[in-house]
Amino acid sequence: MIESWKTHLESQGACLEGGGVRHYGDAVAERAAAATGTVMADLSHLGVIAFSGEETTDFLQNQLTNDVRALHADGAQWSGYCTPKGRLLGNFLVWRDGEDVCLQLSGDILPAVLKRLSMFVLRSKTRGRDASDERVRLVVAGPDAPVAVAAAMGVLPDAPMRSVAGEAGRTVRVGEDKFVLAVHPGQAERVWQALRAHAVPVGAPVWDWLRLNAGIPMIVAATQEQFVPQMVNYELLGGVSFQKGCYPGQEIVARSQYLGKLKRRMFLAHVDAEAAPGDSLYSADIEGQATGTVVNAAPAPAGGFDVLAVAQVESAKSHTLHLKAADGAALQLKPLPYALPE
Repeated sequence: MIESWKTHLESQGACLEGGGVRHYGDAVAERAAAATGTVMADLSHLGVIAFSGEETTDFLQNQLTNDVRALHADGAQWSGYCTPKGRLLGNFLVWRDGEDVCLQLSGDILPAVLKRLSMFVLRSKTRGRDASDERVRLVVAGPDAPVAVAAAMGVLPDAPMRSVAGEAGRTVRVGEDKFVLAVHPGQAERVWQALRAHAVPVGAPVWDWLRLNAGIPMIVAATQEQFVPQMVNYELLGGVSFQKGCYPGQEIVARSQYLGKLKRRMFLAHVDAEAAPGDSLYSADIEGQATGTVVNAAPAPAGGFDVLAVAQVESAKSHTLHLKAADGAALQLKPLPYALPE
């Protein structure tokens, strides 16, 4: 985290933990604010890998699940990075910023993902770097988010998965009422104060709750190499191109799409117990082994935890899923904001 920004956050009452903001003194009130109003959160707990160089687009086109050649200066994408077996090592929000292609991902996997990507650069004219502290990154979400962002940044993307650059930095619209801001450090405090007129500051867990309730997964260290992209509904979010050329795991990802029916999918659920990424799920129809895995989890405003969880489709449809054990807390499935294929 940028030291001057850390000082600013602390002056605003932030409780810092693990490189990010846990809360601003009242986590319960922050969750309540997110349920009905407009909030803003610091994203220092997430990392950014930036690639630059004249062959950056071609290099990333051969590594990521989405069509980087189709990513224009005013666009944004969800994308993934797979093993040769088609399992996700990480997933990203991707945007262009000048000569850089920026990949925002979970901070706990950044070093390993950057190292692995860099292994394959070879003689390509591109280089990746940890750009996490080059910008102050914020997210704004809620009914007044468009007004708040327009006032703070001076510009506003006109549709989801579009981005625009302004004097204060870059604004990426990831939903009708959700915006990621990459702000020049010298402008950050001014932007913060402008946002404060419309939005309540909240900790990272509150943004995690909003993100997972939007059905957007994030691969973390505990879930690396566990899912092909379709298991976490990534093709439904536009995070996979089936028209582009090869990338690691492409044949398996394509086979999962076109041959047979996918047996595992990601569901949104609530559980009256504490949950964490990597926790196993069980159901009565499968004895002695897990039927699924928690992808992401966050405290819910009314208590308990909301989770994104990958599970056997038939088990989720016909049986109750239980957390951590066959007799563990029961998951209550909730509707996702998009439809799963039949």
